Amino acid sequence: MAYRDLREFIRALEQNKELKRVSIEVDPILEITEFADRAVKRGGPALLFEKPKGSSIPVLINAFASMRKMQLALEVKSVDEIAARIVEFLEMRVPEGLMGKLKMLPKLAEVGGFFPRTVSKGACQEVVRTDGFSLFDYPVLKCWPEDAGRFITLPLVFSRNPDTGKRNCGMYRMQIYDDRTAGMHWQTHKQGAEHYRRIEHHGRKRMDVAVAIGADPATMYSAILPLPPELDEMMIAGFLRQSPVEMVKCQTSDLEVPANAEIVLEGYVELGELRTEGPFGDHTGFYSLADEYPVFHVTCVTQRKDPIYAATIVGPPPMEDYYMGKAVERIFLPLMRMQLPEVRDIAMPAEGIFHNLILVSMRKSYPGHARKVMHAIWGLGQAMFSKCIVVVDEEVDVQNVSEVAWKALNNIDPERDIQFVLGPVDSLDHSSRLPNYGSKMGVDATRKWPGEGFTRPWPGVIEMSPEIRQRVDELWRKAGL
Repeated sequence: MAYRDLREFIRALEQNKELKRVSIEVDPILEITEFADRAVKRGGPALLFEKPKGSSIPVLINAFASMRKMQLALEVKSVDEIAARIVEFLEMRVPEGLMGKLKMLPKLAEVGGFFPRTVSKGACQEVVRTDGFSLFDYPVLKCWPEDAGRFITLPLVFSRNPDTGKRNCGMYRMQIYDDRTAGMHWQTHKQGAEHYRRIEHHGRKRMDVAVAIGADPATMYSAILPLPPELDEMMIAGFLRQSPVEMVKCQTSDLEVPANAEIVLEGYVELGELRTEGPFGDHTGFYSLADEYPVFHVTCVTQRKDPIYAATIVGPPPMEDYYMGKAVERIFLPLMRMQLPEVRDIAMPAEGIFHNLILVSMRKSYPGHARKVMHAIWGLGQAMFSKCIVVVDEEVDVQNVSEVAWKALNNIDPERDIQFVLGPVDSLDHSSRLPNYGSKMGVDATRKWPGEGFTRPWPGVIEMSPEIRQRVDELWRKAGL
């Protein structure tokens, strides 16, 4: 059975010795960050702060901060199980004959069971407040010393496309300005920003937005997935948890939010109203610069009677977001291979903070093939932000960064094998020549072919013969080593 809410996930973490309750008072201003940073870098448990200073609401952090916790969150023994399920659905074909069609019916029913289901009421609306509330009622973190203030760091931000009516759920940090307003940090490439532009094009003055904080883990995780705009994150959450997400209509708008969320902020963004947001200690390990972003006005707060505040921190890697991103890497590899079947594996090392480095192994079939793969990846959704792509031959284990560095650095002639292109870059890239626009680099570290102008002999890798290895295995034991 899928987790109904955040509480069931917390119980599962605790039962699996992946949660530590912190009963002493700890300040959401900087101190919780230091706890969380030390814990994740030491391979520690998720943390539930039961007495955050200044609030009676507990804070959960590091709930996804290891591959073991990701497996518990998605209720699998390995995230590769989800990848295998994706492949199974992608490979469904129209069956032949009556028996084939009958065998397909359970699969089709399962697909239908993923779609979100609207319910009349939910735990997230046990308490409804349209007056007398403040965003400072919650133990919102100030993460790093030079942050501009407190930031909501794990929000599920819901908006609707005015042209298609399709819902989007994204995760955009929110700087609290005062009791009832916060920054809405949707970067220009994100769907929230696209909805804003479309509403602006229609000449409307306001955009309804709802923000859920704390939900079952698959629903929270779905907000970070790099999905095509036409895919509903709540449907994908249903696929991940193998049970539909229950949604409830907001009190003050037509938007829907997860019925079992802990806290919901309802409100609007005023078109054309911008305010300085940031700086913020970001997942790059550097402070992202202050910039102008829309302002979210909170008109109503709904919550459980005894809510739990879910948060994360980002900063010098590895942190919790690395493990969330690693699961994305494994889960979405089959989708990449549907479009690029020559790709054998990909890896995004922690030091590359997702968009700075992608390592790709491929089955090379023709001259220039590695460059084709680079450009194809730059054309795949959020992979367009990849600052550096290193392509190696299929026998190279891209999960072993040391092996990739050894073979790539031996295989390249820098002038010949490095290609630079211009295009969109991540908004958080402080080194780009312009905001959101800069250069990217592709490195063809594959073995070079005569068809690519390489006519010299290409040496083999040094390896001992299997017979000698086996012989020395026996001698090794005899020698007492």
